[in-house]
Amino acid sequence: MTRRAAVLAGLGGWIPPMRVTNEDLAAQLDTTDEWITSRTGIRQRFVVGPGVSTSDIAVEAGRRALDSAGVSAVGLVVLATSTPDHPCPATAPEVASRLGLGEVPAFDVAAVCTGFVYALATAAGMVDTGIATSALVIGADTFSTILDPRDRTTRAIFGDGAGAVVLRAGERGERGALLGFDLGSDGTLADLITMPAGGSEQRSSELAADESDFYLSMRGRPVFRHAVTRMSETSLRLADRIGWPAPEIDRLVAHQANIRILTAVGGELGLPADRIVANLDRVGNTVAASIPLALVDAVGSGELTAGHRVLLCGFGGGLTWGAVGLEFPELPVQPLPGLATRVLSTRTK
Repeated sequence: MTRRAAVLAGLGGWIPPMRVTNEDLAAQLDTTDEWITSRTGIRQRFVVGPGVSTSDIAVEAGRRALDSAGVSAVGLVVLATSTPDHPCPATAPEVASRLGLGEVPAFDVAAVCTGFVYALATAAGMVDTGIATSALVIGADTFSTILDPRDRTTRAIFGDGAGAVVLRAGERGERGALLGFDLGSDGTLADLITMPAGGSEQRSSELAADESDFYLSMRGRPVFRHAVTRMSETSLRLADRIGWPAPEIDRLVAHQANIRILTAVGGELGLPADRIVANLDRVGNTVAASIPLALVDAVGSGELTAGHRVLLCGFGGGLTWGAVGLEFPELPVQPLPGLATRVLSTRTK
């Protein structure tokens, strides 16, 4: 008997039109293009304008994924985001409504930069068990809205964007079937990536919050170390679980956090640079949108084609991490305007 599986059937992405280059940041902050590029590999990012929220960009990406799949309806919507429109209610139901999907189940998943992998696993589990026959999975974040405008580090790293996929019920032997997941977390390190204020802990405290507590805080050096370790470990476990020798992975599409992190993870997996997809130089770290946006770019440029063994892996606040593998299907994809994916160079300044 053939095993039921969730199958990738559509892919889409969207970035807001407002481009912020390193030179733009250098005109506002104590930084330079060389300082940013040498430490992150990022040269520009895109941010939302006034009045634009996470739901707005999620709808745009979701619509493109539905078009790619050639469908106008799905049975489930899962939105990965750490910047919802409101603390309550979840943003996914509004996204589903604006896409004309009716009264389908819809909810948010919050796992920061691992959010898309967690949302994929959640939706795939519901498709595998028959709760839904299809799903729209979106990763969308507007981190520009929670960054300290005076912080040269976080403003250099993060950009806004949304990416989405459509899953349908199928069989494990099909091209595009999600073959397995590896997920994990470590809450003892929650303080490495956090926004201290705004939640119930701060609101129930008698202590007044500083203005800076309402902005994202990140401890760069330990985050770098844990990102390399956790993404390498989760990728190797997943590859072993689905029977893929790591060096036979055709493309690694990892969370687009930092060019040095991508290089290091690729090295741990024994992958040459031409198998590591990167678009962070042009869009920055788009958090939950990072992986699907990299997929859109890679398909559009021809770096990722049908039949490739693809491993997706993420790492983010929580700490959280995870990986999923699939043999990539043939998909029509609208390219992101003005962006052409290149394969990561191992050369860094």
